[in-house]
Amino acid sequence: MRWTKDDKDTPRGYHHGNLKEALLRAALELIAQKGPAGFTFAEAARWAGVSPAAPYRHFRDREELMASVALRGFEQFEAALRSAWDEGRPDVFAALDRLGNAYLGFAHAEPAYYSAMFEAGIPPSASPDLRDAAERAFAVLREAAEKLCTRMPPQGRPPALMVALHIWAMAHGIASLFGRGDAARRTLPMSPAELLEANVLIYLRGLGVTEIKPSRPA
Repeated sequence: MRWTKDDKDTPRGYHHGNLKEALLRAALELIAQKGPAGFTFAEAARWAGVSPAAPYRHFRDREELMASVALRGFEQFEAALRSAWDEGRPDVFAALDRLGNAYLGFAHAEPAYYSAMFEAGIPPSASPDLRDAAERAFAVLREAAEKLCTRMPPQGRPPALMVALHIWAMAHGIASLFGRGDAARRTLPMSPAELLEANVLIYLRGLGVTEIKPSRPA
């Protein structure tokens, strides 16, 4: 496959190879430039250098194209989270810190995928594959929460699912506001990783976990 591109406002010329891949890459680049709602199905075709009818060979419509981009993003996201978590080794708190960094790192390094996954309005139910990929990514957070809950006082111990959802909300909020790799990133007087670590520390101590210590100087 070979691509040509004269400047940021002209489409890439698709010369040979996998048409489906060309359309996925075109959609990803358009998301990066215009946001997940900023282009049409026909524009994705033009960007890939094919006729407006060509995308229908692989995708029913624009939503199916976006769902395929989101699917690929979730697959890469899950791999990054699972590698960072490493089944909680050498201890759950060190692994949790890596997991948070991996979450923020993916949002920063792959803002277009992140937008397709969480900001394009594509429901996970759009396809069984997308739903399963999203659930596998969340399963890493749930596994971490389950191990965390074993370190909490038994009396009043919260459900692991609730802990996973709370940690996910913290990581996602910080990533979306302060950890992005695009122009929508807000400024912050500390690193996103430091903010996330502080939030998680406060949260876990509120649940009775006292053995965790900051990995970064205060």
